[in-house]
Amino acid sequence: MSNNGIAIKIHDLKHSYPRRGLVLSIPQFQLDAAETAFLFGPSGSGKTTLLSLLTGIMSIQAGQVELFGQPMEQLNTRARDALRASRIGYIFQVFNLLPFLTVQENILLPIRMSAQRRERLGVVGKPEDEARRLASELSIDHLLEAKAGELSIGQQQRVAAARALIGSPDLIIADEPTSALDSEMRESFLKVLFEQARRQKSAVLFVSHDKSLSSMFDRTVALAEINQVQQGGV
Repeated sequence: MSNNGIAIKIHDLKHSYPRRGLVLSIPQFQLDAAETAFLFGPSGSGKTTLLSLLTGIMSIQAGQVELFGQPMEQLNTRARDALRASRIGYIFQVFNLLPFLTVQENILLPIRMSAQRRERLGVVGKPEDEARRLASELSIDHLLEAKAGELSIGQQQRVAAARALIGSPDLIIADEPTSALDSEMRESFLKVLFEQARRQKSAVLFVSHDKSLSSMFDRTVALAEINQVQQGGV
């Protein structure tokens, strides 16, 4: 899965913006394979920037980030996209669903884009069956044929979660994944998340403002403790 059992390894990572200056300066951080970590920090502290760097959405300016032993700073945009598609399930804070596709089509996107995710799913069964299973556990199975753009915010969030979990990604990254869910649905989502992570031995990096969730994870990390820049980020 990952190099020497390590999913994420950071060394001297720095990132700045032209008008804001340095927002991230992280000397060291590591997430082991199959470990679950809860990352918290206030709005504007740099959490989403960090996730964008870890997943290759943004380029590394300085320092090193390794995903499964692969140095992200050595990869071009296309290679980073391929790595993200094949090995990372990312629940975006803004969901990033395709509104003109159905719920089922959105959930199945990682399978369509990554041969590696398709191969892993081959052990479980047909992609459509797995999409229905995840949708059922997240109480959106009755919406499979609905267009994503027609859904409520909470329903879209659950679709984004199912899309991230399908195909047994090695790493699940969740950016405020329960912000639009009520308490009952939040519990259902977390149950599905942890069951999937255990089943496929995935690492989980979970970002949230809700510290009440932190006890469910192997480790809690305050961004302020690993980031030497204490002023606001994005």
